[in-house]
Amino acid sequence: MPEYRVVDAFTDRPLAGNPAAVLVLDDAYPDAWAQGVAAEFNLSETAFARPVDDPGADYELRWFTPTVEIDLCGHATLATAHALTERGEPGPFRFTTRSGVLTVTGEDGLLWMDFPARPPKPVEAPEGLAEALGARPRWVGLGGAEDLLVELADEDAVRGLAPDTAAVAALPFQLVIVTARARQGPDFVSRVFAPAVGVPEDPVTGRAHTVLTPFWADRLGRAELTAHQASARGGDLLLKDRGGRVLIGGRAVTVATGTLHL
Repeated sequence: MPEYRVVDAFTDRPLAGNPAAVLVLDDAYPDAWAQGVAAEFNLSETAFARPVDDPGADYELRWFTPTVEIDLCGHATLATAHALTERGEPGPFRFTTRSGVLTVTGEDGLLWMDFPARPPKPVEAPEGLAEALGARPRWVGLGGAEDLLVELADEDAVRGLAPDTAAVAALPFQLVIVTARARQGPDFVSRVFAPAVGVPEDPVTGRAHTVLTPFWADRLGRAELTAHQASARGGDLLLKDRGGRVLIGGRAVTVATGTLHL
C-alpha cells in the first residue's frame, strides 16, 4: 500500500505555507486513480513521483488538483524534493514533467527549484476582470498561455481583495495572479486565485513566480528578489532571475505521514 506525506511548502513552520500531498511510487499507475487520490486529499495539489530510467531525469513527476492534472506546480515540486530528502534519497533531483525537466537542488538549508521563466506580455484587461476582483488593475499581462498577471495600485489593495470566486472562475485562465510592490520587507506581495482548476485561492504558488520574477526583476532592475504571498497561511520565497530560467528557493516541513489503504 502506498505511503504518503503531507508537506507544508514555502515555510519553516507547520500549518503555514502551502500544503501538498506527496506519493513516491515504484510503478506506473492509472490516471483515474491518481485523480481520485487527489480529490480525496482535497489539497490544492497532490504530487505523484516515480523513478524512471531516463538519462536526463531521475523521477517522473505529475501534479493533480482535486479536479484536473496541471502542467506546472511549484510548491508540490518543492514538497516532493523535501519528501525525497527525508527518505534519504540524494539530490539534486531531476524531474521529467509536462513542463520539461525541472531540477531541485539543496543549498544552505533551502531547496532551489530551476523553472522556465514566463515573462508576462501586456494585454488588454479582460471584460469583467475589475468586477470579478473588486479592484481596478494598474497593469495586466499574460504569462504563458493560461496565467493572468494583474498589478494593483498598492499592497493594501492586494491584501484586501475579496474577489467574486464564480466570476474569477469564468475568466479563461488557470491562474489569476494579483501583485503590488511591498511597502517594506519583501520586494513584492501577491495573491493567486485558481477557481477554474478547483482552487479558490492558492496559499503559496511557485508557478506564479515564474511570471512574477521576470516582471518584478524588470521593474526593480534587480535579478535577486524576495517575495511574500499574502494568503491567510502566507509564504515566503527567494527568487533569482536567470533570463530564460527562474530559481525559486524555499523551505518545507512535513506535517503528516501515513499509508493509503488502496
